[in-house]
Amino acid sequence: MKIVDKMANGEQFISLEFFPPKDKNEWPVFFKTAGRLAQLNPLFASVTYGAGGSTRGDTLDIVARLKKEHGLETMAHLTCVGSYRGELQQFLDDLAQAEVDNVLALRGDRPLDAAAEFSVCRTLLHASDLVAFIRESHPTLGLGVAGYPETHPEAVDPETDLSYLKLKLDQGGDFVITQLFFDNDHYFDFLARARAAGVDKPIIPGIIPVVSLKVIQRIVSMCGAKLPAAYLAELEEADRRGGAAAVQQLGVAYARRQAQELLAAGVPGIHIYTLNRDEAVLNLVDGLLPS
Repeated sequence: MKIVDKMANGEQFISLEFFPPKDKNEWPVFFKTAGRLAQLNPLFASVTYGAGGSTRGDTLDIVARLKKEHGLETMAHLTCVGSYRGELQQFLDDLAQAEVDNVLALRGDRPLDAAAEFSVCRTLLHASDLVAFIRESHPTLGLGVAGYPETHPEAVDPETDLSYLKLKLDQGGDFVITQLFFDNDHYFDFLARARAAGVDKPIIPGIIPVVSLKVIQRIVSMCGAKLPAAYLAELEEADRRGGAAAVQQLGVAYARRQAQELLAAGVPGIHIYTLNRDEAVLNLVDGLLPS
């Protein structure tokens, strides 16, 4: 079922994002974690993959198993950088064969030394190109796109970045999932600007429970999100005093407050970047929505 159709009843929800383990020997633990989190009854679960499509096959296997074995509505991430049209077509065909009905269309990260116009396929330079390709080749697929409350790191300015988001939706995207953020005002401002620009499709805020100071610093360095100075200082103090356990406790509490404020403001739902950490997500979500 298309995710956008599942949203149509207007009930607020949570959704989850997983990352395939790099080593298949870790799959039993991964699926045990996913099984625990499936009990939260998320509206959907998305599955990402490594740079340049390096774990695309794993993503296909995982979304198929999560749907078949755990009853989750799944969404596969798909990027176009480093890919040929035929490869993408085959992946989409395989998704259809596995009865996976949703895709998150992304440009993907370029190789570190690549030029700005890098792509192995000259007609698939941008996420908007991928959206158009998917919509033409598989018109019945549910199709999500990404949005950046703090502006994409490569964007010329916020207005231009927003115009590209609108283009992705005009090309056939059904809804938006935002990059993670730590200040809800960034989301509310982004939402207001998007609505003023004519974007009327759902914009789902993405949040992450901080479980490790080192991990979150690496993540924000890549995605362009900013840790508020006061929050970073609290995390550093927690790390000094109590190590990883104290950081996770603080990070979960902070993300929970974010989620509560967002839901109270009427957002469609909360997309949680799980980092495959079941305990942190279970604590974050406990009692967040009516049972």
